[in-house]
Amino acid sequence: MEKSTLFTAIRDNHLNKVKEILTAHPDWINATDDRGSGPLLLSAYFGLIEMTRLLLEFNPDVDAKDLSGNTALMGVSFKGYTNIARMLLEAGADTNIKNGNNSTALIFAATFGKDDIVKLLLEHGAKKEITDSAGYTALDHAKMQGMQQAVSLLE
Repeated sequence: MEKSTLFTAIRDNHLNKVKEILTAHPDWINATDDRGSGPLLLSAYFGLIEMTRLLLEFNPDVDAKDLSGNTALMGVSFKGYTNIARMLLEAGADTNIKNGNNSTALIFAATFGKDDIVKLLLEHGAKKEITDSAGYTALDHAKMQGMQQAVSLLE
């Protein structure tokens, strides 16, 4: 069996197949696909709540990065999957990791107006003063995008 089988099963949301594969190959929990995405990052990015819950049972690296430096928490912050963000944070995800552009999960959530995630990240220690590679904070991005609720949360 190839590792690609695991990624296909995740994309197809086949919980039983993923559980079977990881039970046989527990070290595959931190495997990566051709984009550097691991199982957890992929599941979280696609908003697969039950799949993400299952993968967390296999103790993955919750802060694993893809080739662009993005983490699962960054992906759900961009997409707005609050329930998965909460699961990742409870599993110990770091709110202040920077990607290749020095952006954080908070910068993503603020830029795209994901206000519930902005609140959640702040409650879990996200630092508002972190700047991306252009020198902008989450507050700066929220202002530039007209995300008034996020602006209020960040001021």
